[in-house]
Amino acid sequence: MPLSFSHVDVAGHPRPQLVREVDWHDLSGSWDFAYDDADRGRDERWMAPVARAEDPFTRTIEVPFPPESPASGIHDTGFHPVLWYRRALDVSRPGPGRRLLAHFGAVDYRAEVWLNGQHLASHEGGHTGFTCDLTPALAEEGPQVLVVRAEDQPKDASQPRGKQDWRPEPHTIWYHRTSGIWQPVWLETVPEQHLTRLHWTPQVAHARVQCVLQLGRWPERPLHATVHLRLGERTLAHQRVRVEEQQTAFDIAVPALRHGQDLGDLLWSPDDPHLVDATVTLTDPGPEDGPGRDDGPGREDTVVDEVGSYLGLREVGWSDGIFLLNHKPCFLRMALQQGYWPESHLAATHEDLRRDAELAKRLGLNGLRIHQKIEDPRFLYWADRYGLMLWEEMPSAYAFTTPTVERVTAEWTRALLRDAGHPSIVAWVPVNESWSVPNPSLVPAQRHFMDALYHLTKALDPSRPAVSNDGWEISGSDIWGVHDYTQHAPTLTQRYHHPALRQGEFTTPWPGARRLTLDGARHQGQPVVLSEFGGATLEPPQGESVFGYDTLTTTEAFTERLTALVTAATRSHLAGYCYTQFTDTLQETNGLLTPDRTPKIPLDRLHAILTQPHTE
Repeated sequence: MPLSFSHVDVAGHPRPQLVREVDWHDLSGSWDFAYDDADRGRDERWMAPVARAEDPFTRTIEVPFPPESPASGIHDTGFHPVLWYRRALDVSRPGPGRRLLAHFGAVDYRAEVWLNGQHLASHEGGHTGFTCDLTPALAEEGPQVLVVRAEDQPKDASQPRGKQDWRPEPHTIWYHRTSGIWQPVWLETVPEQHLTRLHWTPQVAHARVQCVLQLGRWPERPLHATVHLRLGERTLAHQRVRVEEQQTAFDIAVPALRHGQDLGDLLWSPDDPHLVDATVTLTDPGPEDGPGRDDGPGREDTVVDEVGSYLGLREVGWSDGIFLLNHKPCFLRMALQQGYWPESHLAATHEDLRRDAELAKRLGLNGLRIHQKIEDPRFLYWADRYGLMLWEEMPSAYAFTTPTVERVTAEWTRALLRDAGHPSIVAWVPVNESWSVPNPSLVPAQRHFMDALYHLTKALDPSRPAVSNDGWEISGSDIWGVHDYTQHAPTLTQRYHHPALRQGEFTTPWPGARRLTLDGARHQGQPVVLSEFGGATLEPPQGESVFGYDTLTTTEAFTERLTALVTAATRSHLAGYCYTQFTDTLQETNGLLTPDRTPKIPLDRLHAILTQPHTE
């Protein structure tokens, strides 16, 4: 029998789409901590578990909160490019055939890991995670000492940094930095051979789901993988496949999807976010030949590994200027989500993440554009569960260099492979507003890079639309995202209530100094989304420097402006909108909510404004 698993049981798990029944051990909490401004820790062997006359680890930090944040207990926003962490682990060597793994959700920007002074892993990329095997370095007895060195050069403009400021203090639309460990660190004991990744791609029209599974190592002999899909108590599929390679892709037939009148009870959507529970059991049938081989009645494979997962049965697409969800028109009602909290910066507690997803739904939004951040998988889980459609966006670098190309390509690839199984993600955004490619119309290499990221995205995941450059200077793209911060609603109406948006000619004037499209780009029926607009500030604090696209001094004026702009966006030939922004963030005080997530106008009024019917 497969393990008893339900998607509702994984809330709070740091990797909710690949969960084992045995407990995982969270390493959040107090760690020893040290700054290494002179970068001498390696030479002085701070990673070695030996007594010193002067211990460099003189402070403690609350992991996984960055040292710049109040929640960390450090709250130092100065430039400290090298950070060290130390934690004693009360663990022992796992039994035969088992491995002890340490998982790091995200460490900004480079990380090195030692256990008991033995180097185990290096990783580059501050927004995606990595795993290291602790088993070879485990001591036979006594506490195990885990040490992490993190390097985050604040002035390196070729490093993907998103909205993290490269100046000492936040300015205009950039925020305090988030350095070092900022997502969960956790331990897990696994079998010697085990599953490391699952990727689900529903193909509703063909009544099937594609599954890609990856093993920790190449199998010594062919194994079997059995997939069991359930919706509540109803079995949707039960299928076994042969696994001969480290990565295996196969189709799972889902006969229930052939009943066209019954799809409402199966499909994932913002109104009905049905999630299908999945169990994947990896088994060993034994040697194919040789003495002792018995394929007779009653013979059972040996279970090697078993994990729980989940998926949503849904398809996204586009046609004739319309965004489609499950082959039906779906108007996008989104807000720009920075994923930033005053006390913890880009890091968040599980409750913080759940609350933001819940608030977005209560506001009447059906989606969020995650801006300049690869969001924590725990947030993706809540978006899956509550029914939020997300655009996932690569954090940008700010200088176009060879290291920029190498770093962005590598990390964006990891993000795509990690998150592609989440039904909530409906679009990928590798570039925003030409950040990291500041002159694609003048520098051919920059346009080649931007186009290459779009094609890389489509090669890794052809099932979703990709937005090549959100905002302007559009080249190849499945959705045309346009940024327009006019505060004059009739101007929005004039620009986007135009038959040309449906006739294949993007002829409406576009504001600002940037060109809307690059040479050769033609509108061929792609959906046009007003992917940033609004952005007015309400009653900024007296004497404080704030950023917004206009300043309104009364709640009534703010309500009137918001109503007029959203009305213009909904009464248009647009495929959707994304209001700037979900919450106030530091000096960028143009949110629908305050930094502590309090609505600026009554919640029911916000809901009524944001859910106006789409008319053309």
